[in-house]
Amino acid sequence: MLGIRFIRAQPTVHLMQFRAGRLVREGAGQSFFYYAPTSTLVAVPVGSQDRPFMLELVTADFQAVTVQGQISYRIAQPAQACRLMDFSLTADGTGHASEDPQRLGDRVLMQAEVIVQQAVQALALKQALCSAAPIARRVQQELAQQAEIQALGLEILGVAILAVKPTPDIARALEAEAREQNLRAADEAIYLRRMSAVQNERAIRQNELDTDIAVENKRRQIREAQLEAKALQMRKENELRAEQMDADVALEAHRQELVQGQAQNSRTLAEAEAYRVAAVMQALEKADPKLVQAVAAMGMQPGQLIAQAFGGLAEKAERIGQLNVSPELLQGLLGGTAPASKGHGERH
Repeated sequence: MLGIRFIRAQPTVHLMQFRAGRLVREGAGQSFFYYAPTSTLVAVPVGSQDRPFMLELVTADFQAVTVQGQISYRIAQPAQACRLMDFSLTADGTGHASEDPQRLGDRVLMQAEVIVQQAVQALALKQALCSAAPIARRVQQELAQQAEIQALGLEILGVAILAVKPTPDIARALEAEAREQNLRAADEAIYLRRMSAVQNERAIRQNELDTDIAVENKRRQIREAQLEAKALQMRKENELRAEQMDADVALEAHRQELVQGQAQNSRTLAEAEAYRVAAVMQALEKADPKLVQAVAAMGMQPGQLIAQAFGGLAEKAERIGQLNVSPELLQGLLGGTAPASKGHGERH
């Protein structure tokens, strides 16, 4: 009533009241009564604002990419911003009188597009696809230094590059290339694993071969030691046999000497006996045979005497016509005794 109104601003809105071209009051979150016909209210939002964007750009190798991101900013100096843009409210204080507050985001985005485009055009496709964070840092640093941004009193809170995407055909080609590289890497990994397994198997076989060689060398050394022991034993046995043969030869030579000595002695005895017999025979050649027989009969047994008698009878057999020998005489001769009653024989 009578043009007096009441306004209350949020803490994120910097409210200013002008009267006759002079600033009466200002501040964030202000609330007061004012006279509408003579007052002009300016409401500058000082809270953070987000402006998403999506740009179609071309890389250094002439490949089309889509860059999607978001810019966060706020008006840090409201008085400086309201001097360049119209943030005044309508007469009833329910809204802004112009579209400048909405165009502020477009002006920030326009500055950001130039910087993003320069950053993407300096990179090849594969580099651009992997450079979202570096691009975002570059845009934030360069955007904060832009003269227009500083003139508007804006503060760049952050820049985020959400995605850098190629066209679908290029994406499929890159996916195929990456897939081939991954498959090639997998094949190389399998090859390296197999090579490692082969090398390990080779090392195991080499160790087994070295072990077999060491065992065989040990066995050969044992066999050589055994052969040397056998050779030494055979050498000793041969020496013992040689010594035994020398002893046998010496014993045989001694035996031959003994046999030769015995043969010489026997020869000497035989020659002496022959000499004695020859001397006896030479002495007996001149003696009477009957005397020799008588001398030989001395000391004979009865049986020997009877045998000698029969020998004399045999010498004169041509003169004897018949000779009877009784059983008692024969029995006596065989038994070694002569019959006592009868004569030895009867001759006719």
